[in-house]
Formats: sequence, C-alpha cells, structure tokens
Amino acid sequence: MAHTNESVVSEFVLLGLSDSWNLQLFFLPVFSIVYVASVLGNIMIIVIISSDSHLNSPMYFLLSNLSFIDICQSNFATPKMLADFLVEHKTISFEGCMAQIFFLHTFVGSEMMLLAAMAFDRFIAICKPLHYSTIMSRRLCIIFVSISWAVGILHSVSHLAFTVDLPFCGPNEVDSFFCDLPMVIELACMNTYGMEIMILINSGLIALSCFLALIISYTIILITVLCRSSSGSSKALSTLTAHITVVILFFGPFIYFYIWPFSRFSVDKFLSVFYIVCTPLLNPIIYSLRNEDVKSALRKLRNRLVNS
Repeated sequence: MAHTNESVVSEFVLLGLSDSWNLQLFFLPVFSIVYVASVLGNIMIIVIISSDSHLNSPMYFLLSNLSFIDICQSNFATPKMLADFLVEHKTISFEGCMAQIFFLHTFVGSEMMLLAAMAFDRFIAICKPLHYSTIMSRRLCIIFVSISWAVGILHSVSHLAFTVDLPFCGPNEVDSFFCDLPMVIELACMNTYGMEIMILINSGLIALSCFLALIISYTIILITVLCRSSSGSSKALSTLTAHITVVILFFGPFIYFYIWPFSRFSVDKFLSVFYIVCTPLLNPIIYSLRNEDVKSALRKLRNRLVNS
C-alpha cells in the first residue's frame, strides 16, 4: 500500500442511506432533481451577477464566490451517492475516501469564512455607509476570498495529515453514503481518542465560535436597521433576512454533528443528506426569492435571451 505499510484496507464499504432497494430507487430521482437544481441554480447566480452591471458590488462578488463553493460541494460526494443507488455493493477506494474528506472540509471551511466576510460586508454597508466604497474595495474582496480558501485548505490538511497514516487493518464499513471523518477514524486499529478530541476542537468549537460571531454581528446590524426609518430599511432587512437564513441552515447541522461527533443516531444520515445534498440548493433559492436585485437581473437576462 502506498499510504502506509500497516494498512491492509484498500477500500471502504459505504452502507448508504438504506438497505431497502425500493427506497433507494425512490431516493434516486428525488436527489437527482435536487443535485441538478443546485448545480444549475448556482451556475445561474454566477451568470446573472457577471452579466449585470448593477450587481457589480462587493456583496454580489462574494455571493458569486459562495455559489462557486456550493457547486464544488454539490459534486464531491453527491454524484457517487446517486450512482451507488443503482448498485448493491457500494465501495470507495482508500484514496477516494481521503479525497472526499479533504474536499468536504475544504469547502465547508471556505464557506464558513466566506459567510463571515459577507457579514462584514453587510456590517460596513449598514453601520458605516459613507465609508462603504472606500473600505469594501475589490482588492479587499479578493483578499477575503483568498483567505477563505486558504483557511479551508489548511483546516482540511490539518485533519488529513493525521488520518491518512492511520493503520486500517480491520472492519472497513462506513455507515454513511460518503466518507465521514469521525466514522472513518473509528475504523482505525488504534486508540484514536486524542485525534477525536482534536477534531472536536478544530471543527466543532471553531464552527460554534464563528456561528456565534455571525449571530452577534447580524443582531447588531438588525438593531441598526430597525432603529432607522429610511426607505432603504425594508430592502436592507430583506437582504439581511436572506443572509441570516443561509447562516442558520448552514451552521445548524454542522454544529449538531460536532457536538455529538462520535455518537450515532438514526437522524444523522438524513441530516448529512440535507447538509451535503440540499444545502447547496439553498443559496440560489433564498437569494433569488428574497433579493429584488437578483430577481430583476434574472428578468433582464431572460428578456435578452428571448429577444435574441
């Protein structure tokens, strides 16, 4: 084996969402529709923002990058899950399993930081509007995006550096539809208690701290908006509601998984499906339905395509 001399496991068996063949055939079209809708929806967001000059602002630049991350997240595990619905013996190679762990934590870490950047953007726009164009320059936005990817990659590498060299010599069944890091670590032929604590600290507490910081930030912004009586307050409130909804739906399942990282409940698989498969669809739905600028740009793009 290339990864370690002690490992004898060359592949992992994914137990999937259910043992029922009929249930898997039901899941296949349902999740296929969600997958296609999430990919096309996020591509649509990127196209709309890049094609409309009115959306050439820091908020929409960050939103288009958020959509790109969601496209990546849609593709690291969902296509394999859909293919596995059609086969009885679901396996993934050791290298493929490590790749899934790497990509999951990279995309999640990056999105977490990008949501924080979007909160900072809204804070400056609403609490310091006169300084917004000066502070939120394109250069700063590019720095935010670069930092988000750097943090995501470092966060992922910090997990993978220890996981890839673990001795896997016994059971190789992962009770999920993808390689979930806590489940994979449990299969190692050694005491992994220290690593479990490291994962809990690295992922759970960081996510919880970031979530609390975002909630506090948006609370301050909401108070500022509600104290004003200007005509732009309703628009700002609508935009903020969309941001807060995305934050809660993104962090909710993540915090749940890492509060009880090594205890398994029957609801965990379905929360994993929601987090991995459905969350990338929330971005285009929430921002399209609640954002008048995006809806207006979509109508313009549609009219241009029809006229041409």
